[in-house]
Amino acid sequence: MADTNKVMNPGERLLSEITKRGMKQSELAIRTGATPKHISTIINGTKEISVSFARKLDIALGDESGTWASYKAEYDDYMAEMEEKNGITEEETTIYKKMKDIVDYFIKVKVMYNNCGIPEKIMQLRKILRVTSLTVIPQITYNAAYRAQVKTSTAADSYILFAWQRLCEIQTEQAEIAVQFDSKKLSDSISEIKEQMFETNPNTMISNLKSIFAKCGIAFDVVHHFRGAPVQGFIKESDNGKVILCITIRGKSADRFWFSLFHEVGHLLNGDLSTRFVDFDTVRSEMEDNADSFARDTLIKPEHYKRMLEAGNYHDLAYIKRFAQYEGVPHWIVIGRLHSDEWLDWSYFAHEIPKFEWVED
Repeated sequence: MADTNKVMNPGERLLSEITKRGMKQSELAIRTGATPKHISTIINGTKEISVSFARKLDIALGDESGTWASYKAEYDDYMAEMEEKNGITEEETTIYKKMKDIVDYFIKVKVMYNNCGIPEKIMQLRKILRVTSLTVIPQITYNAAYRAQVKTSTAADSYILFAWQRLCEIQTEQAEIAVQFDSKKLSDSISEIKEQMFETNPNTMISNLKSIFAKCGIAFDVVHHFRGAPVQGFIKESDNGKVILCITIRGKSADRFWFSLFHEVGHLLNGDLSTRFVDFDTVRSEMEDNADSFARDTLIKPEHYKRMLEAGNYHDLAYIKRFAQYEGVPHWIVIGRLHSDEWLDWSYFAHEIPKFEWVED
């Protein structure tokens, strides 16, 4: 057996070899009589090199006969040993495939690397999620409130949800938080947080929010959402007294984003923080209702909202804008509230509400 530290995936080796030769994948495709897609899938590790294609690579790359078959055999021996050593089962492979979307995202943001086969990716994922096998994930328990939420949310997939939470931790672990969580400072920062609703550049808005929350002992970020993790927010208290707060842009609407953010702030100020807390879209409880009330009343004073409804002018956009200016919020916050409370049909003024789209750097 060759030194395992020197064994490369054939796809990774192929990319290295053509790069050394200054050869593009398209040229290799022509030389071997294969399609560019076939070359790409081999390099990405999603397709193996067949015996016949190994012979073509020997010719196209000017290598001795049997070179690429030898590379493949060496790698197969290595991976067979690694699979046996690490106990990758069919069940674990099935779980991995179910997590494809979030795995692809991990690769995209360079948390995981590509150009390798499924066994290697499973081993990477184990390390990232800090488990010796993906099969143990449902057995990992947290506090009672968290378990109750997961059990109630029928749309939640425990494996994807677990990986999503880890993504939240990874995205916030580099945040420079110099103080422990301070609920009073957070309460005093509400007005400053609300001011960010008027920032039209989403990247600037998020950067400003990170700075504001950091002063309160909170590592904040906006995290990509995935099917199987129907969540609007995540809160976790770290061992060092700091807090992680992440939210998604599920639904894309700016009014929903801000309601979700203040909902999470409500949890923190209501004392709901207990090691780990996930907010699902469909789970209801007294704790959730209280956080909703906080978000609603923070965005729009309840007595003012009541008077607006009694006046009955909420079908007039100009009136809505005047009311919003009086409340110190963008007019689309008021429109979103009227939609949610069913005073306005969802089609009324929907074009006034900004939409957020996820764009990777």
